[in-house]
Amino acid sequence: MLSEFNKSILTGGKMDKILVVEDERNIFELIKFNLENNGYEVIGVDDGELAIGTILSQRPNLVILDLMLPNKDGMSICREVRETAEIKKTPIIILTAKETEFDKVLGLELGADDYMTKPFSVKELIARVKALLRRSVNSEEETSTIIKFDDIELHQDAFRAYKDGKQIALTLKEYELLLLLAKNRGKVLNRNFLLDTIWGYDYIGETRTVDVHIRHIRQKIEDDPSNPQYIETVRGVGYRFKA
Repeated sequence: MLSEFNKSILTGGKMDKILVVEDERNIFELIKFNLENNGYEVIGVDDGELAIGTILSQRPNLVILDLMLPNKDGMSICREVRETAEIKKTPIIILTAKETEFDKVLGLELGADDYMTKPFSVKELIARVKALLRRSVNSEEETSTIIKFDDIELHQDAFRAYKDGKQIALTLKEYELLLLLAKNRGKVLNRNFLLDTIWGYDYIGETRTVDVHIRHIRQKIEDDPSNPQYIETVRGVGYRFKA
């Protein structure tokens, strides 16, 4: 049974629900207070073992996930979310005291959509939450054009991608990045443009984020990621989806 700390739920009208997985109560309360002031419903857990079950039962629109947690660390939770069909598209922001490039890259490789280090700006965190939620689509309906190229299909309204008829397990950001490149096939899109378009003008981050996501996409759609058939690197500029 969850403690009162873990039951921090804001009631009222229909709002985006955010799960904060954080074991430091003062940080949780700071995040909760500011999210609620911005109109979000907030729930929280302070134990890594409770995270997956809470995501499955509560179905939050977004998860803010600390890495250093009791009983199960944030990296393991992130990996498990991306491997669980019902919740694999849940947007995740990693929030941690770790700040090395290795930690950032590993978090993104495991499927996190964004990464912030402590101490953090509350205003920046809210901006990143808003940017992710703007792009989060929960509809399962497939009503718009399907983009096809060779053995790849992108079903736009369903936010699904298929290769040889089998669904590809892409995160939301990976899907949006692939779709943007596919819609502009033959054109070179620079890293800053991709960062601004996919992560939003209010995203504060590095173009390294784009490179990590491109590598992850290649691992999922290319027969040989080291010799990509679809996404070409244009050195010093960005990427091009081959026409």
